[in-house]
Amino acid sequence: MLLDQFNAAPAEKARELLKPCLDVDRWVTEIVDARPYARLDDLLTTARGAAHPFTDQELEAALAHHPRIGDRAEGASTEAGMSRSEQAGVDPADHATSAALAEGNLAYEEKFGRVFLIRAAGRTSEDILKALRERLGHTPGQEDPVVAEQLREIAVLRLQQSVQHSPRALTEQGA
Repeated sequence: MLLDQFNAAPAEKARELLKPCLDVDRWVTEIVDARPYARLDDLLTTARGAAHPFTDQELEAALAHHPRIGDRAEGASTEAGMSRSEQAGVDPADHATSAALAEGNLAYEEKFGRVFLIRAAGRTSEDILKALRERLGHTPGQEDPVVAEQLREIAVLRLQQSVQHSPRALTEQGA
């Protein structure tokens, strides 16, 4: 079981697995320090708890790693691969929706001063566009907790997928 490998991994290897999920040192440290976990649900519960609340600085730093919805993350990093997979429901061939997302992203950035963040995994382009339009109607006080919750959802989903599907990352020696 990969959870056993995560529990037994050297702290630095466990940290390397967690960083692409959410690059917030406090979050990573809390999860690594709480090992071992009896069940995957225990790990995910700890991850959710460690991600609540985020400081403004943690939120800002984490958002810096996320591309705009509709933009494909570039590079070969684990985080870029996760982002591309999560945005698989955003069809770049749907030019009308892509243009509407681009326009909405810019309006969101002008209003809130950061990228629009949503857990895109499992959502269609239309679902994302609808949420973007709704959230443009928020005040900053309404939007901030929504962004934090979306970031938590992304982090926990990435962690679950990493622990279930990344045994090599936990057992490789060196680096």
